[in-house]
Amino acid sequence: MLVDTHCHLDFPEYDQDRDEVISRAKEQGVGYIIDIGSSLEGSRRALELAQKYESIYATAGIHPHEADSFTLEVEKEIRSLAKDKKVVGIGEIGLDYFKNFSKPANQLPLFTRMLKVAKDFNLPIVIHTREAQADTLKILREVMPIKAVIHCFSGDENFLNECLDLGFLISFACNVTYKKAENLRGIIKLASLDRLLLETDAPYLSPEGFRGKRNEPVQVRLLAEFIAKLKGIRLEEVAKITTENARRLFNF
Repeated sequence: MLVDTHCHLDFPEYDQDRDEVISRAKEQGVGYIIDIGSSLEGSRRALELAQKYESIYATAGIHPHEADSFTLEVEKEIRSLAKDKKVVGIGEIGLDYFKNFSKPANQLPLFTRMLKVAKDFNLPIVIHTREAQADTLKILREVMPIKAVIHCFSGDENFLNECLDLGFLISFACNVTYKKAENLRGIIKLASLDRLLLETDAPYLSPEGFRGKRNEPVQVRLLAEFIAKLKGIRLEEVAKITTENARRLFNF
């Protein structure tokens, strides 16, 4: 069994065939899917999906891109969503200094407040960080202990080691299959399997050979096969251990 620990099935890209997308994933051994909230409305939709499908769980959170419009009322509603038993984490939250769709001055307090929500509900966090590793680590160290996964890991060996030293899990997406992703493949080889999670970030980051097309949770199997070959181990071992990691982090 495999787990897609990070996708966005609530997005409109799936409005026409969501049931078929979920069925395709199930047929290829994807036993569970975690639909990740990235805005208040997205978090609501993620929970609605989780309540409709037994195999889907949700997170609730506000992406750093939404920081400029964040209010305390939004936080109050995220807290309300977090009470539901099918919400298994807070995220995706963090910092994004790459696109800067929201001002860093607004991203920082949003991140801090979402971390407080996670601590109050004893939930793990799903971290988005781009070009903001130093600030991300500084803030996370201030709230330790906390359980976390670095979503769609894109850092170097130093960042990997700092995250692992804090006890965090590292999640890889299908972009590791890209021809120019040699650095990421090197990081996968360095990271112990018992600290890895698999994700598609669907509808984004379709694997090599499918680029330009909508990604789907079914592709987490291709990702698992790719990592198994990279590490020189069997697919069954990757599936078993990454599924155990997901269960341990998200407690489902």
